[in-house]
Amino acid sequence: VTAMLELGSPLEMIQLLQTPWEERFKICLSLVKLLFYLAHSPLGSIVLLDFQPRQFVMVDGNLKVTDMDDASTEELSCKEDNDCTLDFPTKSFPLKCSAVGKCEGINEKKNLFNAYRYFFTYLLPHSAPPALRPFLSDILNATGDLRYGINETLKAFEKVLHLYKSGLYLQKRPLLLKAEALGFRTVEGEDYKCWPSYSHLGCLLSVHGAEEAAAICNSQSQCQSFIVTQRRTWTGELDKQCVPVTFAINSMGQGEPISSSKLAFLFPFQDAHSPRFRVA
Repeated sequence: VTAMLELGSPLEMIQLLQTPWEERFKICLSLVKLLFYLAHSPLGSIVLLDFQPRQFVMVDGNLKVTDMDDASTEELSCKEDNDCTLDFPTKSFPLKCSAVGKCEGINEKKNLFNAYRYFFTYLLPHSAPPALRPFLSDILNATGDLRYGINETLKAFEKVLHLYKSGLYLQKRPLLLKAEALGFRTVEGEDYKCWPSYSHLGCLLSVHGAEEAAAICNSQSQCQSFIVTQRRTWTGELDKQCVPVTFAINSMGQGEPISSSKLAFLFPFQDAHSPRFRVA
């Protein structure tokens, strides 16, 4: 037997709600992969009996379970379907009694619904890219009703990941982008702030490319300039060719840039009837 000790950070749900959507999606994806493993483990389907956020920690940006004392491979015995009701405080689900006298898939479904009520409902929808929201709603509805098992849930998450990292979620826009002021206000001379942001000192977001950066800046009246850097988010580890990149926005050109290495430049395009930026 080999034991390995890792240092992790406790999950703070309030803090997580203030992080960018991409990071929250990563946590949910990590959880789904963990539940997929538990459902198909060599020991059989494993249920986490005390499924609470406090039982998990973050290790290098990945979600890991800390307390396996309350894990079990036992599945509820049954003689008929009526013996197989999966009860939660707000919902109950009727399950099938299998030919071997066990409630079919009860461990997997219990884990999945707990993931839905403790993680998915809080971390997935808020500030998600608009084009991805229908796919996320499907995941929430299907896991909340237990119409999906863990296999279908993992496939649905991987589809969202593919759409996100490939840029297919972006709506096609003309090169010159229409400005839509949303009424953001900042104190003159201070760094532009946005939320959620990767940095509390300014506006640091992840985008797929320069055009998406220009669209975001054009949509916010106080955004006057921004820098696209060569930094990559976690999705870039999977595909170096077409990945979200990080950009920093400063108001009126004030403040220090996040990085001096530029992936692409966008420049002011001053015209009374045109947006402020176009792709160089």
